[in-house]
Amino acid sequence: MPEKYYQVGKIVNTHGIRGEVRVIATTDFTDSRFKKGVQLAVEMPNGLVDVKVAAMRQHKQFYLLQFEGMGNINDVEQFKGHNLKIAASQREDDLEDDEFYYGDIIGLEVVEEADGISYGKVSEIIDPGPNDVWVIKRRGRSDLLLPFLKSVVKKIDIEAGKAYVEVPEGLIDNED
Repeated sequence: MPEKYYQVGKIVNTHGIRGEVRVIATTDFTDSRFKKGVQLAVEMPNGLVDVKVAAMRQHKQFYLLQFEGMGNINDVEQFKGHNLKIAASQREDDLEDDEFYYGDIIGLEVVEEADGISYGKVSEIIDPGPNDVWVIKRRGRSDLLLPFLKSVVKKIDIEAGKAYVEVPEGLIDNED
């Protein structure tokens, strides 16, 4: 059985001419995921391409990565717009009982704790600062942006594929 991979970022562009790529992180563990020597994979249409981080620096809201053996813009141009992944066997960070990997949360069905109404599924997680924001894709409606707060997210059941929430009044617009 092939090894499972988890998304840790998206390569949105190149940076300069020395082979750096501009990455938007989709992981809370940027220091360990993007440090020198870490083996990652770029998800390309024809499969995964293994890359090893040679250097990392932060620039504004992006992480600039350079890969070993790819010191020229022409080496990394093909990676623009593709996801950056890590093998499941490399996820070695110890999590507390109430902590989860982004990859575990993305795809969960979000359900109102009180009445069981389903809002949709978590499509991505945004990290604007003090707390994460879940983007919930809703069928036929605009996305719901749900803050990841203990007062909002009541229970996460990874095995059942559900997150139980209590949405604050006024957060959902009346789109009937």
